[in-house]
Amino acid sequence: MSNAKSSWLLGIMSISFICFLSWKHSIIDVKGAFLLIGRGLLLLGLSSLMVSYLYPRLRSVFSKSTRPRPEYSEDEEAKLRQQQAREELQEKHSEKAFSYQESVLKPRQETSMKKKEEHFYRMTGQTWKLTDGERLGEGESLGQSTQEDIKGTPNQEAVRRRRLPESATKVHPKQEPPPNKRVVILPEEPADDVKGVVRVVLRCPSGRTVLRRFLKSDSSSVLLDWMLKIGYHPTVYTLCTSYPRQPLVIGKDRSMGDAGILTHTVLNVEEKDPSTT
Repeated sequence: MSNAKSSWLLGIMSISFICFLSWKHSIIDVKGAFLLIGRGLLLLGLSSLMVSYLYPRLRSVFSKSTRPRPEYSEDEEAKLRQQQAREELQEKHSEKAFSYQESVLKPRQETSMKKKEEHFYRMTGQTWKLTDGERLGEGESLGQSTQEDIKGTPNQEAVRRRRLPESATKVHPKQEPPPNKRVVILPEEPADDVKGVVRVVLRCPSGRTVLRRFLKSDSSSVLLDWMLKIGYHPTVYTLCTSYPRQPLVIGKDRSMGDAGILTHTVLNVEEKDPSTT
């Protein structure tokens, strides 16, 4: 570019020098000389402007026509190389995942399924399904086959030979039926004006009191049934007189009067002493 500028400058100076010499030896006056110089400079400026505008385009056209055009640009080639590298990396990862699945995951799943199957057959008593088995009649003699014909069909013999769990073959003893619960039925409560009526009050450990009427001729064991009915079992609790404090002697063959209940009586419900039981 510097060479072109220097050549243009040299050309302008030479043309100016030629014009000056031609004017010096001509009959043109000063005004005509200046007009001639101005026209020359204008012509040079226009020519230099046209050359500066057209030179790059002509150069690019000639360079494109002479230089072979590449098939891909640099950006496209870089993208293509990146895509190929990604595809190769993805293919390697896929091969690693497939080999890991075939060599590690698949055997692990098969082992887990086999263990679950064995556990299921053991729980259901079908362990014979875990063996390969053998054909009917294989490994048996003629005498055994005739004996099987006498005993029954092969399926029945297989059922007899099958190893069943002990819980299935063991004969359980018959359980005795539970004893019937005794229903507590108290005698009908008499009225106050009936002859031989006594009133009995029970003082419970919780602090409440219960009143009921009985006949002197009633059995004293009715008091235990009454105590059981209000929620105190005779095996744990007993009846005691209030004063003097002593256990009440009760029995089926003893009436209320024999037990000492002749009038209005207050009895205490107390826990039995474990040492006396």
